[in-house]
Amino acid sequence: KDTYDFELEKTVDMKTLLPKFEPYFNEKKPHAETISISSTDRTVGTIFSSVVTKQFNNTLQDDTYTVHCNGGAGQSFGAFVQKGITLDVHGDANDYFGKGLSGGKLIIQPKNEAKFKPNENVIIGNVALYGATSGEAYIRGMAGERFAVRNSGASAVVEGVGDHGCEYMTGGCVVVLGKTGKNFAAGMSGGVAYVLDEDNDLYLSLNKEMVSSEPVVSKYDVMEIKDMITAHVAYTNSEKGKEILNDFSKFYGTGEKNEAGQNLEEFLELYDPRKYETPSNTTDAVIFAYEGESCDSIDGLKVLLVKRSNHPSIGYWALPGGFANMRENL
Repeated sequence: KDTYDFELEKTVDMKTLLPKFEPYFNEKKPHAETISISSTDRTVGTIFSSVVTKQFNNTLQDDTYTVHCNGGAGQSFGAFVQKGITLDVHGDANDYFGKGLSGGKLIIQPKNEAKFKPNENVIIGNVALYGATSGEAYIRGMAGERFAVRNSGASAVVEGVGDHGCEYMTGGCVVVLGKTGKNFAAGMSGGVAYVLDEDNDLYLSLNKEMVSSEPVVSKYDVMEIKDMITAHVAYTNSEKGKEILNDFSKFYGTGEKNEAGQNLEEFLELYDPRKYETPSNTTDAVIFAYEGESCDSIDGLKVLLVKRSNHPSIGYWALPGGFANMRENL
C-alpha cells in the first residue's frame, strides 16, 4: 500500500533545531541558537517542541531553549510550542502564527533595516494564536484577521488587529495597542481584551452581543496592562510601547496625586505584591482596606494585604511597610 512521504527529515526542526539542542537536554542547560528561515518552512518549532515535551513533560523554566529566527516565517510558525521554548523572529510571519500555543513564548518584530512603521503595518497573517491554551506572544506590528480566535489561556500584546479579532475567545488576555477591524470580540465568552482606543471609535467595530466595553479604571487592570506593555517593549523594542510607557497617565492614568506628589498608580507599582515573598510564596490577590466607599488616593489607604489561597487557617499576610500586621482568619 502506498504511503505519502512527508519528508519530515528535511524540516528545520529535524535538520537544524534538534541536532543543535539535543546535546543540552541531559542537564536541562539553557541554550540559544540563531537560524535563518523562509516562508516555505512550515510549523517551525513544532516537532522540536514535541521532542522537548517527551523529554521533560512540562517542567522547563521559561526561556530554557531560545531560537532566534531571521527571515519570513511560514505557516503555523510556533504551533503548539510548549513552556520553556522561546521563538524570536526578526522578519514577518504567515497565517496561523502560534496556533495552539501551549505555554511557549513567541516574539516577532521587523528586521532592523525595515523602513516602515510597525504599528501601521501587518507583520503576521490571519488566525494567529488560534486555539492557544497558554503562553505569551509579543507582536511588534499589526496582525491579520481572526487574531486569537478560540484563545483559552494565552496572553498577547499586538499593535493592531484585523476583522474578527478575539472571536470565540474563552480565556487569556490580549492587549491591542492600536486599531481593531470590524466584529471584534464576536462570541467572546471569557478572557480579557484591552484595546487602546485613541480615537474613541472602538464601539463601531465591537460586536456587543456577548461583551461590553468600559474605560480602564481598576488599579489591577492598570498594573496588568503596564506589566504586559513593559514586557512587550523589553522583547521587541516597540516604539509604540515606549510612547505609552513614557506618558502612561495620558493613556491609562488612574488615581489622583496627593500632596507628596505620588499618585496611587505609582504607589501600587512600588508595593507590587509580586516583588515580595510570602510564607506560602503565593500572591493571588491584593486586598485594600480603606475608610468610606472608595479610595482614590494614598491618604485613604489603611491596610494593604496579600491573600494566601493555600493555607486554610491564616487567610492574609501583610506586605512590608508598616501598613498592617498579620491577621488571622480575616
